[in-house]
Amino acid sequence: MTVLTASISQTIKERFTRIRTQTEKICSPLEPEDTVVQPMVDVSPPKWHMAHTTWFFEQFVLSTYLKDYRVFHPNYAFLFNSYYNSVGNRVQRAERSTLTRPPLRDVYAYRKYVNEHMEQLLQTIGEEQLEKLMPVLELGLQHEQQHQELLLTDIKYILSTNPLLPAYSQLTEVPSSQNPGKPVFLEVPGGVYRIGFQGEGFCFDNELGVHEVLLSDFSIMNRLVTNAEYLEFMQDGAYSDFRFWLDEGLAMVRSANLKAPLYWLEQEGEWYQYTLHGLRKIDPHKPVSHISFYEAQAYAAWSGKRLLTEFEWEAAAQVYPPATGNFQESGVYEPMAAPNGKGMQQLYGDAWEWTYSAYHPYPGFSTAAGALGEYNGKFMINQMVLRGGSCATPENHIRTSYRNFFHPDKRWQFTGIRLAQ
Repeated sequence: MTVLTASISQTIKERFTRIRTQTEKICSPLEPEDTVVQPMVDVSPPKWHMAHTTWFFEQFVLSTYLKDYRVFHPNYAFLFNSYYNSVGNRVQRAERSTLTRPPLRDVYAYRKYVNEHMEQLLQTIGEEQLEKLMPVLELGLQHEQQHQELLLTDIKYILSTNPLLPAYSQLTEVPSSQNPGKPVFLEVPGGVYRIGFQGEGFCFDNELGVHEVLLSDFSIMNRLVTNAEYLEFMQDGAYSDFRFWLDEGLAMVRSANLKAPLYWLEQEGEWYQYTLHGLRKIDPHKPVSHISFYEAQAYAAWSGKRLLTEFEWEAAAQVYPPATGNFQESGVYEPMAAPNGKGMQQLYGDAWEWTYSAYHPYPGFSTAAGALGEYNGKFMINQMVLRGGSCATPENHIRTSYRNFFHPDKRWQFTGIRLAQ
């Protein structure tokens, strides 16, 4: 067995360390008390996120590939398994806030222990084993990046339920915002487009099954819908006008008495928004976010337009290749206003874009054997596809074929609107 060259081993270790360190950087502004809160079932406590992503490497990498590896604690698989039925019993999702123990310091010790053993593995593994390991290791890294985004959105929801509305962090300099101007609709010619992951490197299994779709001519809005534009929808009484809503959406709005996006608060006739930097006045030029699919669809109907399908979104990204966007690395953690221009903007970053496509498998989709086959396939029901990434997404984690998915009523993610006609 040939041992890895030092340069290859070092490159892998550096990437592993960088991603693992970023998770702890995201959690560093939190108080220990912040890390055990779970205000709703969709949100997981930050302490659980940190432990779960660590368990993933222990369970699927170290226990298989590092000889004589001993798990950090025999109960952690039960505590920090998320949904892998193949692995064994687990604490149910709605009960993660009961895990006041182990204490936060033990979770950090767990991360350190696993990191050290991962370094040992990467120093000693041979090329033949590495070839088997790399797909699992890469999935673990991509998985941790997914949880970094979930950490930011979950932390925001957790802190928003505190009556003091504390800030997660303070921006030393608030980025300036300018009026992006009236939207422009860019033409996308009809024809046959190839959909799915076609490049080199990693992708999730739900992106596989490259296939052709036939699309008619359509046009796509060159930027995301802004807060000011959405406020017009609100002021027109659209939240109470049944004409614009799908039946399930209208039932949700009436049941929850919704009148605005999540995190919007009206005080003395003015609208404010809770952000990770505290409560701020609504910036009219920034993209509206934290809305459900139902709200996005109703806004599109009210405006006389529609939402894109996920295939139209991907075709548009092929015709107008996405430029760099506002991602997690900016540290802003809020969608930013588009520049005033007529070109394609914000396809990547800022806010995930709801599409009018159900989350279904592509032709030829098959699940992998074993526990890792549970990663995506079993969720392909009753959810809608989102595209493009958000301000909480790591920049090197997104790609044109990336398919995010949530139930149509969910609002705690950075979700926005792009229109088509």
